[in-house]
Amino acid sequence: MNLLSMIANDPVVMFSFGGLAILLAISAYYVYYFLKHIQDDSKGR
Repeated sequence: MNLLSMIANDPVVMFSFGGLAILLAISAYYVYYFLKHIQDDSKGR
């Protein structure tokens, strides 16, 4: 239980998780963006 309280109260861990969340959100957006444009381009031909 001590490990969980350390993770919940440590600001370095919180910033790391926050940075990872932002990175994953940007990556998911780019995957969606490229797949959408690839689909639109193949429909037009």
